[in-house]
Order: sequence, then C-alpha cells, then structure tokens
Amino acid sequence: MQTEAGQELQAIVDRKELERSAGGGVFCWGVGNAPSRSIPGLARDGVDVDVVFSIMKSRPKAVDVAPSHLRIWRSFFDHSGQEQPLPPASLITSRADVGLRTRNVHYALMCQSDQQLSLGDFGPFDPSAYRNVSDTGGAVGASQVTAILRRVSGEAHATAYKVNLRAKLGQGYWVRLGDALDLSAERRSLLEGVLANLRSVTPREWLRMVSDLRSGPSNTTGLQPRLF
Repeated sequence: MQTEAGQELQAIVDRKELERSAGGGVFCWGVGNAPSRSIPGLARDGVDVDVVFSIMKSRPKAVDVAPSHLRIWRSFFDHSGQEQPLPPASLITSRADVGLRTRNVHYALMCQSDQQLSLGDFGPFDPSAYRNVSDTGGAVGASQVTAILRRVSGEAHATAYKVNLRAKLGQGYWVRLGDALDLSAERRSLLEGVLANLRSVTPREWLRMVSDLRSGPSNTTGLQPRLF
C-alpha cells in the first residue's frame, strides 16, 4: 500500500477507519489488479482469509500523488457475476486517465475488522515464506502488489517488509468494480475538503457525504461482468 489517487497513505487509512466505523466493520480497499481465479471458490465457501497490508518500498508515482482527474466506484460484481451496490459507507477512488479505457477497470478488497484501523508495526512479513494460491504455486514475484497467498514455511526474523495493517476478507472477498463516476471539479473540491478534516467528521456525516458524492449518472456503460 502507498499513496493513491492524490491521497497520502495515512489519510487513506484514516478514511478507511471512518468507513469501517460507519459501515459496521466493513471497508473496501481499491486495488489495480484482477482477482486470483481462486477467489470465487473461497468466497462461496466462506473460507477465513487474513488481509495483510505492507507499505511499499518504492516511492509513489507522480500521477498517483497528483492525478489530474478522479473517479469513484459505486458497485461490484460478486463471485456469481451479479452486480451489487457497494456498502453505503464505502468510497473507493481511483485516478481517471482521460481517454484511456484501461482505467475503466478497477478492483477492490472487501474487508472487515472489529478493531480500529491504524498503521503500525505488527511484525515481519517475509514473502519467501509464502507461495501464490494457483495451479503452479509460484513464488511471490517482486512486481506483485496484491496476491492471495498460502504459507509454506516459517518467516525470517530479519526481512525488509513489515505487517503494517491487518483485516479479514468479507463479502465478495476480492472483486471487480463497476458503475464508475468521474468527479466534477465541484465534487472533487467537496471530497478534498472532507478528507482534509477527517478527524472531525462523524459516521453519520460521512454516510451523507458518500451518498452525495455517489449520486448522478454513470460514465462507464457497456462494461460486462466477468468471473475469475
């Protein structure tokens, strides 16, 4: 995890904590890559899956620090391919690269936690102690950002990565998003004003603001659900 869609990491975690507290323990974390093919089966079976977040070592890209356009997402496709509205407290943003269809595709981890979200050092994370959940069971690649893994050995005490945030996967687990809405300058100003004062926003105020931001016609039509 790192700076994304013009928001620094600490501010993202503060926003997700507000989502969690306003949403009965549920929050959604946007990601750029598609789910593992194993996700639908895990979601159908209700398998208990930990979500472990680790701060990226590389610096965020300039386009993520200061995107020219922002987009919010209002629905997701569940493991059966049915489109569902995102939880009322969830606000998932991404940068919107004007004219590039590839940015019309975005994904999210559907998370839940009974504990307050805060960045910290919750122990080492050793990628070499895990393998990808796939037919080949390959090692964790250096370029992988989001992956579903299984432990195959103990973790080394000395590792470059730390566990900086924890949660569990919930409804849908890891999903493709839909019903996107590009933010106008007015709505982006509203969002940035709220994000600058998150500590003073109540859960009720947050729900109202999310509802206001998510209202309006979709700007992405013709996208079809896909199963992974």
